[in-house]
Amino acid sequence: MAIIKILHTLFGIFGNVTGLFLFLAPMITFKRVIMNKSTEQFSGIPYVMTLLNCLLSTWYGLPFVSPNNILVSIINGTGAGLEAFYVLTFLTFAPKREKAKISGILFVVLSIFSTVALVSMLALHGNKRKIFCGFAAAIFSIIMYGSPLSIMRLVIKTKSVEYMPFFLSLFVFLCGTSWFVYGLLGKDPFIAVPNGVGGLLGTTQLILYAIYRDNKGKGKGKKGEENTTAEMELGKPKENKELPNTQNGDAKA
Repeated sequence: MAIIKILHTLFGIFGNVTGLFLFLAPMITFKRVIMNKSTEQFSGIPYVMTLLNCLLSTWYGLPFVSPNNILVSIINGTGAGLEAFYVLTFLTFAPKREKAKISGILFVVLSIFSTVALVSMLALHGNKRKIFCGFAAAIFSIIMYGSPLSIMRLVIKTKSVEYMPFFLSLFVFLCGTSWFVYGLLGKDPFIAVPNGVGGLLGTTQLILYAIYRDNKGKGKGKKGEENTTAEMELGKPKENKELPNTQNGDAKA
């Protein structure tokens, strides 16, 4: 039992490290946004949705919701802070119409989190509280991990990994796998299942990279596909033809 507890903690720490790299991935993009004082054609929706995932996961990891999961709260609390920064930066430099849309979605996101938190505290206790919050956190974790599916589809279509950076795929795999093992060791399906999905998607990305790595850069001739972003949390451009090719360097740095 002592060995399992130690391994449980070690995988949680490793999950914190790899998770931090994932949450920091959009930093280069937002450095560009700040420098250009424009969000260009980026979408702010992925950042708002990831913020909701982080808030729900942070809440789930708190001791009065699920014991022995404080490491889950630490990394997701950090992620929530970073995502809040991304969202506020986006709102600062977005055009009026996009700002109104993201503000509306943000209001919905905060309402969902507030509802989950209040219901869990006022109406539920013990294991029922854990199950309710666990389901909410798991659903949005799967949504977050599923965000690169469009990039994987593009890789298969163009037979090029130009827009799926290796290290981003690697950290999706490492983060998902480490939290999956953490969930298994802690006998917590609300952590194991969504992160198992994340680890599987990360594995698929690495396999695709191995298959098409020699074709990197050969997919640029496809109209409208060359400028699709590769960040896990970066929104897809609305008008690909208007974006410069430098956009794809953000996640590769």
